[in-house]
Amino acid sequence: MSRGSAIIAIMIAFVGGFAIGQVTGGGDDDGSEVTAVDVAGRGAAEGAGAAAAPEDGIERYRVPVTDAQPSKGPEDALVTIVHWSEFQCPFCSRVRPTISRIMNEYRGKVRFVWRNNPLPFHQNAKPAAILAMEAFEQGGADKFWEVHDLLFENQRALARADLERYAEQAGLNMAQVRAALDNEEHMDVIGADQRLAQSLGARGTPAFFINGRQLMGAQPFERFKEVIDDEIRRAEALVERGTPATQVYAALTRNGRTSPPPPAAAKNKNPERPARRQPDPNAVYKVELTGELPQRGPDDALVTIVEFSDFECPFCGRVEPTINSILEEYGRDVRVVWMNNPLPFHRNAKPAAIAALEAFEQGGSEKFWQMHAKLFENQRGLTRENLERFAQEIGLNMAQFRAALDNEEHADAIEQQQGLARGLGATGTPSFFINGRNLRGAQPLERFKAVIDEELAKARRLVENGTPRSRVYAATIADGATSPQFVGGDDAPAAQPNRPDPDQRYEIAVPRNAPSLGGRNARVVIQEFSDFQCPFCGRVNPTIERVLEEYGDQVRIVWRDYPLPFHQQAHPAAQAAREVFRQGGNEKFWAYHEMLFENQRALSRENLESYAERVGGINMAQFRAALDNETHKAAVDADMAAVREAGARIGTPSFFINGRLVQGAQPFEAFKRAIDAALEEAS
Repeated sequence: MSRGSAIIAIMIAFVGGFAIGQVTGGGDDDGSEVTAVDVAGRGAAEGAGAAAAPEDGIERYRVPVTDAQPSKGPEDALVTIVHWSEFQCPFCSRVRPTISRIMNEYRGKVRFVWRNNPLPFHQNAKPAAILAMEAFEQGGADKFWEVHDLLFENQRALARADLERYAEQAGLNMAQVRAALDNEEHMDVIGADQRLAQSLGARGTPAFFINGRQLMGAQPFERFKEVIDDEIRRAEALVERGTPATQVYAALTRNGRTSPPPPAAAKNKNPERPARRQPDPNAVYKVELTGELPQRGPDDALVTIVEFSDFECPFCGRVEPTINSILEEYGRDVRVVWMNNPLPFHRNAKPAAIAALEAFEQGGSEKFWQMHAKLFENQRGLTRENLERFAQEIGLNMAQFRAALDNEEHADAIEQQQGLARGLGATGTPSFFINGRNLRGAQPLERFKAVIDEELAKARRLVENGTPRSRVYAATIADGATSPQFVGGDDAPAAQPNRPDPDQRYEIAVPRNAPSLGGRNARVVIQEFSDFQCPFCGRVNPTIERVLEEYGDQVRIVWRDYPLPFHQQAHPAAQAAREVFRQGGNEKFWAYHEMLFENQRALSRENLESYAERVGGINMAQFRAALDNETHKAAVDADMAAVREAGARIGTPSFFINGRLVQGAQPFEAFKRAIDAALEEAS
């Protein structure tokens, strides 16, 4: 056992763990059930005799600080900032100058504590975290921060060979480094960090807790300064009343939250507007089973669980033992029906889904579940080569199998299932409908059993009243909903949690020279933040065309780049489009824009050059030089920074209509409402 493992084991034995409820978010994020361990280390233990923190109305979280986390700054600092981060995240890198400035300007008053949260779509983030924690084990905080700096300075070069080179530069014991990387040592500590982050609602990176006060994202220095200055004043008041400086952090956070406030209990910031509705846990949805679908359990089961899942999603893999336990415990009373929802940022998820459905077509449920097992057992290796190997191992016809992958057979069936999931509000994975009742995320067995037992009792009553077992599911969902259902806030619009406040206006300056369509002096300016590789961005384009047709010169569309970090070809595509705009203005840009969206799956360097040649009138030597030298990278990044500096948190596509945010590929009616309101204000 590593030193980190021993520390965690001792602390868990000393304090114990606490389980929290489901953690889910908007967009296409995976939902998961996590267990966080409150490790009472130095900070909490020292707080045993500290004066109680004043009831100051500040929402704080109890974030433990122990010797298991690297830190810098004095232990008696008045402000402790716990920082969740990862080495491949571009936003984590961009906030580093802000952190350095904080440490310089508040020298002796602030300490930073590092915790790991390598995101699943950054393939090199976890190995980099392992190396950093190995440096910490070998040489303490000094070696950790030395390797930390090397990793961030070389974010684009985090392959295994690169990691070993940085370890050598830092003078680490290379035999121990290689063993740590080979055996994934320190994952106990890293995993505990991740679970704690999720339990506190800090799923993205970077995330900061300043004396327990949450601050998300790569915020500017001024946002940190505002909170830090306030915390210093509060800490100094505690010290004046007799709390030792070493116990200030424990005193302030002792009564802090250990999980985010439930959405239904969130404070209503505008008392004149009713609280928003929340998803109804008792709603029954009409999830029809059309055609042949893979299933486990009999057709006449009393409870049907429809599972929307993704073979590359780690949470989907973690819930599989729970599903197996359910089938074993409930026998013929439960069946599980599989539906696919490969998320767009999981590159191998759709080919894996095609492979599984081809196995189903060739050999029915038996072959499907054999392939299903192999895919989940090898989630990190879902390459084309491995998919073919799995097919051979379960005895599929390889010519048919290869043709299915080449031609993306079964893609229509997959997209229909994805559309069904979206229509029901189940955008993340895994998501379950238990006799029509939605349960999201990798929930523990007890959460499943609570719903299953309720549905079993209802089903048995139906059977007692004459409904055949084989008709129970159809009867149960017959009158089910086909769109998301909500409870609470009777007069509020049925909106998902985390939707932007429709009344908030963001100050985002419109660039003087950006691609645009519509009237130059339009009363309504729509800044579209988009990503050429994002499928939803492509789907909204016809709606934008309709906006221009109906509103003419009253509206101006301004293009802004927002390439998401898990779309590897989006940033180069954005830079290529900017070079086309530089050379050919609006006309060439929009022609190139159309080509990129028409060919979203083919955005390689060769493709980008080919499309530029097809546009015509582009100096290809200059075009290639712009891509080679990343001439427009800073401009693309500046667009993304403008959103963050305005305090907005967005996905793609997102639209700022005279400063008001409309998020996602919304229907025309949503744009019309926002535009009409903006026109009325401008009149």
